[in-house]
Amino acid sequence: MIPVPAPPRPSPKPAWLKVRLPSGEGYERVRGILGGLELNTVCVEARCPNVAECWGGGTATVMLLGDTCTRGCRFCNVKTGNPRGAVDRGEPARVAAAVARLGLRYIVLTSVNRDDLPDGGAGHFAETVRAIRALDRAILVETLIPDYEGEALATLAAASPEVLAHNVETVERLTPEVRDRNRNSYRKSLGVLAAGKRLAPRSFTKSSIMLGLGERDEEVRATMRDLRDVGVEFLTIGQYLRPTPWHLPVLEYVEPARFEAWRREAEGLGFRSVASGPLVRSSYRAGELFVERLLAEAR
Repeated sequence: MIPVPAPPRPSPKPAWLKVRLPSGEGYERVRGILGGLELNTVCVEARCPNVAECWGGGTATVMLLGDTCTRGCRFCNVKTGNPRGAVDRGEPARVAAAVARLGLRYIVLTSVNRDDLPDGGAGHFAETVRAIRALDRAILVETLIPDYEGEALATLAAASPEVLAHNVETVERLTPEVRDRNRNSYRKSLGVLAAGKRLAPRSFTKSSIMLGLGERDEEVRATMRDLRDVGVEFLTIGQYLRPTPWHLPVLEYVEPARFEAWRREAEGLGFRSVASGPLVRSSYRAGELFVERLLAEAR
């Protein structure tokens, strides 16, 4: 019997990546409401390090269309499989109910990839946006979408979310190693963002980059320029954290000062809002950043 080699041991995390364990009244309230309504969150499924901060503040990112993704990206902790066309038709109404019970004024919706569905789940996504709007049209909605194209993207864009987000995740050279090499493409993602802006010109577009995977500085700069060239206005930059020993290893823990330098450089390129830091994720402080931008432009 051939022995199976053990996965490499991860490097110890630096002090700036230590986070407190989730707890507190706000956290328990959000967990209770979302659990009671049988809703998935990217906060839990992707092991987000900010779950204590976000849930403690009464907000969360809801993950639609189940907890099983049809793709196998090597950075992501969401489980992979074939949902075989299963769709929970009552989910949009339950998401709206969660928004009401939590008293949210800003909600982030995301989903697993659903290549088993003809439209990738775009119609279900749009239906959820409409259910929230029926509750209160003043609620701001951010949609963090898969790489929808054509009619699927048009369906989502027609729901007119305030923010239409899609993540490139990493630099072009590393995309085949980091994301599902058979279905994901750096250029395809740029095309999604460009087309999303054309189809929903009143929506702001947003993307995210992870650092620590072996990218070079000039590649990060090229990625930011590519995002600006297709009209992306909001950007988040964060540290890749290995969810399990079987995922891609962290090649570098980027220091907070370097993240601050990237923030300044991104703002110099013309991004309207930039969140950059070791624990920043694509939905990090999304509502606050959006409101801050609106207030800044109103001055």
